Amino acid sequence: MTDELLAKLQEARDRGQPCVMVTVAQTRGSVPREAGAKMLVYADGKTAGSVGGGKFEALVIEASLAALEGGSPILKTYPLHEHDGESFGAICGGEVTVLIEPQMARERLVLVGAGHCARAVARLAAECGMHVTVLDDRAELAAEIPGTQRTITDEPAPDFIRRHDWRSGDALVIVSRNFEIDREALAAALPIEKIGYLGMIGSARKVQRVFDELKQLGSADDERLARVFAPIGLDIGADSPAEIAVSIVAEILQVLRSRRGGHLRSARNA
Repeated sequence: MTDELLAKLQEARDRGQPCVMVTVAQTRGSVPREAGAKMLVYADGKTAGSVGGGKFEALVIEASLAALEGGSPILKTYPLHEHDGESFGAICGGEVTVLIEPQMARERLVLVGAGHCARAVARLAAECGMHVTVLDDRAELAAEIPGTQRTITDEPAPDFIRRHDWRSGDALVIVSRNFEIDREALAAALPIEKIGYLGMIGSARKVQRVFDELKQLGSADDERLARVFAPIGLDIGADSPAEIAVSIVAEILQVLRSRRGGHLRSARNA
């Protein structure tokens, strides 16, 4: 793999962008590229690198996008001669086998806030392999949070939330320093159905106050508010920021992965 292609793959991973790595695994006869040639295929069909060009490469891109949807690697052989029933008109005379490997995007977490709880959540989420973005106008605090791939300090949280390209594997956790910031961030997030997990920290009293104010402003209704995990987290008696982080990250993974979150012992006994 060339340094340039490796850098592009790493860039996609850092952005949490799904893509496919295609490698010419085996060749026979006359072929456009030799074994080891690589190409990166992005979810929008754009590419970096090449495995041969023409109709052959177009078919490989098509197969790559299908593999990205399925999430599993495949090994596929393309005859490049007219004497095969599966030939597509190529007359090179050879045969190419390609390995198509989906590079699935990591679950992404956007944190509104850079305080003690946000720091603990970011650290644990990053250790779990999540792509972490932190939104806070206090640049000095945001810069110190470990494990983040991205920090946004010059844009209000509601603006970022509205323009962000959300996916079903994304989580938004609102843990800011005051309830007004929480309220505005939540108001921006509620209409966005693609957000896979939406949670807000706070006591039951604080959560109810935010909900009531949003309803009075006409920014929310009961159906939309029912999506919000608030108070946030699983009930494990969490007290310290580290324990709260365990509670929140466990709930995020449970929801994004569509798991029940029960005891594994219960599943064994069943």
